[in-house]
Amino acid sequence: MLSPASLSVDLDALAKNFHTLEGLTGRPVQPVVKADAYGLGAEACVTRLMEAGARTFFVARLVEGLALREAMGSTPVIYVLDGCTEGAAMALRDADLRPVINHGEQLARWQEAGGGASGLHIDTGMNRLGFRPEQAPAAFPGLELVISHLACADEPDSPMNRQQRDTFAAVRGRYPGIAASFANSGGCFLGPDFVFDAVRPGISLWGGGPEGRPDPHIRPVATFSAPILQVRPVPVGESVGYARGKVADQPLTVATVGAGYADGVMRATSPKGQVFVAGQLRPILGRISMDALAVDVTGLDVVEGDRVELFGPNRPIDDAARDTGTIAYELLTSVGSRVDRSYTG
Repeated sequence: MLSPASLSVDLDALAKNFHTLEGLTGRPVQPVVKADAYGLGAEACVTRLMEAGARTFFVARLVEGLALREAMGSTPVIYVLDGCTEGAAMALRDADLRPVINHGEQLARWQEAGGGASGLHIDTGMNRLGFRPEQAPAAFPGLELVISHLACADEPDSPMNRQQRDTFAAVRGRYPGIAASFANSGGCFLGPDFVFDAVRPGISLWGGGPEGRPDPHIRPVATFSAPILQVRPVPVGESVGYARGKVADQPLTVATVGAGYADGVMRATSPKGQVFVAGQLRPILGRISMDALAVDVTGLDVVEGDRVELFGPNRPIDDAARDTGTIAYELLTSVGSRVDRSYTG
């Protein structure tokens, strides 16, 4: 049995965001679909993105690439950002997956296995993955894409954006005729000299703003909701939830909602969190439980079975993330496996 909570994915909104970023940058959009398309379901989302015109996709792990290849067949180009990790070369080759080579040992493994189409990651300052610029290898057979990754793209005024861009432009010059990819979601909004030959957005495809707050260009894609299980009065002086997380200082009407931290509603969502119910934003009361949370519905006409929106069109995911003390990426990828995914559009 699934949780009563549900995640509804608007595939038309996803396609609209794809075309918005395509129009904004004037470049091919190559979606990042790692972590099962940010928790939304890679097969359904990639199918819709391919209908919209996408042909190249990025995942993080080999296992994600294998699953996507099995689901989607031979048509899409799939890059694996982890690269050619130890023991992965033959699996990558057999599934026609393209490793993004991150360091010398990976390059040696890939070439020893016979090589093939691949990418190259240049670290321009993030110090996560990739060759340092001064250690970047010469072009090698099969190299089709050179990438880097912006560390501060969600802060448009950060000087690091320009520093990384200039470093990447200089290194890219060593690879004439090889396509270059630099801009993530935030980078798509930084201007034409950040887009290079292709862009690879993630969060803004899935409904998050490029600066960590709602953006009018980006449509919400995911709606996380759950039903009210019970409505009860709470008199003055009585408490709600574990550890008396909320003590009523006035008479309250409280709705118990069928979603908790096992479904992906982070415990840190209280005490600042809000949900959308009966046309209003209402506060979460007390601590989040594993399978339930409490909402102040005083004065509202609500009954068992009415649904509460945790994030979606009426409760933007960036706002929900802010009140939880995190980012939209984490909210999306934390939605639990027992939560049913459904699709519209």
